[in-house]
Amino acid sequence: MHHARHTAPTLLLCLALGGPAACTAPDTEPPPAPAGLTAQAGSASTVHVMWNAAAERDGVTGYQVFEGDRLVRELPADKTMVDITGLTPQTGYAFTVKAEDAAGNLSAAAPAARATTLAAKAEDLRAPTAPAATTARATGPRSAWVSWSAATDDTGVTAYDVYQGGVRIHTAGPGESGTALGGLQPDTVYTFTVRARDGADNSSPDGPPVDVTTPPASGDGPNTAPAEFTATASPGAVTLAWTAPDTGRETSEYELYVNGKATTVIQFGAGAVPGGRAEHRLTVTEPTGTVWAVKLRARLPDGNWGAFSAERRITLVA
Repeated sequence: MHHARHTAPTLLLCLALGGPAACTAPDTEPPPAPAGLTAQAGSASTVHVMWNAAAERDGVTGYQVFEGDRLVRELPADKTMVDITGLTPQTGYAFTVKAEDAAGNLSAAAPAARATTLAAKAEDLRAPTAPAATTARATGPRSAWVSWSAATDDTGVTAYDVYQGGVRIHTAGPGESGTALGGLQPDTVYTFTVRARDGADNSSPDGPPVDVTTPPASGDGPNTAPAEFTATASPGAVTLAWTAPDTGRETSEYELYVNGKATTVIQFGAGAVPGGRAEHRLTVTEPTGTVWAVKLRARLPDGNWGAFSAERRITLVA
């Protein structure tokens, strides 16, 4: 709902000082309250709080998270989940979130989400087993559904965490076997993994990775991500292979990312540009046991970089 703003005195003053061009009414209208707020106890002392991202038109620049009436965290607009720590075991908590815009207007609080922390247990050093299977499918240009098989733990699984590119992006409850993910980009390959967590916050190893390609949004062109990307470690080397995207002409230049950072540009010379399956061998000097997360993207005919391939994790060998 849009509220009327009382700007008559301001209008008269700015007309006198600088004419109509100098008149800009102050922004006094708060953004909408965040939607989709949930709270999930992860251990005896932590609760994971999540909510839906604000629409771009709302102009949200950050969020304030409250436990009861107490402000516990402030986050930028691109963060829509947080772990609240240092809580008391077996205690009920109510969390709310407010959105803030560039003018400092705060929204109303989202309806409270409640969670009760778990009971404290004797020291638990054993992590759960990894979920044995992971599946996923795109449900639209900006959304996907990820599911997993149940894990086991000696004291009980308390949560499942979904990771993308080594970053946790969602937490689900212990009784859940799948979840919807939003906020994705169209025409992009995502690699998701799932870890189980117990009441002592011990995390399992990653379950098997699963790739999802979101479809193009209306009006978008063809998929620009390198497909069927693989990375294989051998003594002193890493071999990368992929299928070149269909960009309308030969794709001779690729940008390689290692552990989230651009590291090199792979270029194929004239007469050597792969039209289908491409391969490139890297010489490595890092110690045995070093873990790399690798992905790449192609230079498009318009000069821009295309969508990223799936990400692969490999362990270097001597």
